[in-house]
Amino acid sequence: MTASASRRTSGRGRRPGGPDTRGEILAAARASFAERGFDRTTIRAVAADARVDPALVHHYFGNKEDLFLAALEVPIDPRTLIPEVFAPGLAGVGERMVRTFLGVWDRPENNQALVAFIRTAFVADETADLLRNGIEAVVLRAVIPQLRPAGDAEVRATLVASQMAGLIMARYVLRIEPLASLPAEDVVSWVAPNLQRYVDAPPPPRP
Repeated sequence: MTASASRRTSGRGRRPGGPDTRGEILAAARASFAERGFDRTTIRAVAADARVDPALVHHYFGNKEDLFLAALEVPIDPRTLIPEVFAPGLAGVGERMVRTFLGVWDRPENNQALVAFIRTAFVADETADLLRNGIEAVVLRAVIPQLRPAGDAEVRATLVASQMAGLIMARYVLRIEPLASLPAEDVVSWVAPNLQRYVDAPPPPRP
């Protein structure tokens, strides 16, 4: 085999891990999650796009949900927080949810990264797709099973998400006063009753 043929052969197939491998896997994952959504993205497909062995993706990121959260680059894991909020039951969950939410977003070490991600979602289609997929695949999937006893779980979960999304925009992204500077406990007092109503109030009558 000639030297040139050898170089051509070695350029094909999967690459071993290297200094940029993790970043290239993340780039492939972001593109796949944005284009195909969470359900249709697979570890094998991401590995193929990044030209690495699937075992290397598992080595760096664990399972598909872990990879997805890494692609989102958010400093929190909703899979841990949501069960903790709902663990005591539906009674008082609105208050616990807002207090936990504010505890995460008001921390300076979290706030900058989270706000930057939300702002990017408004100017980059791929980030917007990632955000939507993240809400659907990680947040709503964790919340909906907790709301099954109340009925209309999907509607209730999306209403909760809409309330929290509005709070994010007004308090942290647009920084609308006086909400932006309102003490956390005041925010809890105002917002928690709305969330509690979404969670366990009787559904409105249908025509």
